[in-house]
Order: sequence, then structure tokens, then C-alpha cells
Amino acid sequence: MTASGSGLDPHISPKSAEIQIPRIAEASGLSEEKIEKIVKNNTSGKVLGVFGEDKVNVLMVNIEIAQAMDLI
Repeated sequence: MTASGSGLDPHISPKSAEIQIPRIAEASGLSEEKIEKIVKNNTSGKVLGVFGEDKVNVLMVNIEIAQAMDLI
């Protein structure tokens, strides 16, 4: 999964993650459903349910994908 444009922010929007799921599934050999579950597990909501936006932690998604592929 790719990070933000600057590469400094370890989070992306759920929509940005969703767009990448088919490519990641093909590259990793994991099912799209498995990737979707990993993304969902690493998505946090708005602060206090009101402030900010939902976001996906790219680092944690990449770690879980690597673990699912038995790379780490």
C-alpha cells in the first residue's frame, strides 16, 4: 500500500486504500476479502466521532500483509 504523496504521513483515507485493494491482492496472492479485512482492522475513525477524518494506518496494513504472506 502506498502512503501519502509526501511520504511523511503514515495514513491515507479509506477510499484511497480501497482503490489499491485489487492491485495489492494480485501482487500479494492474498484474496481481496483478506486485504479488505486487514484495511478495516487498521482503520481508525474520527476523534471523538466528530473531529478529523477516518484514516488507514499504512504501516500497520503493510505489516499485516507481510505477516499474512509469511514474510515476517
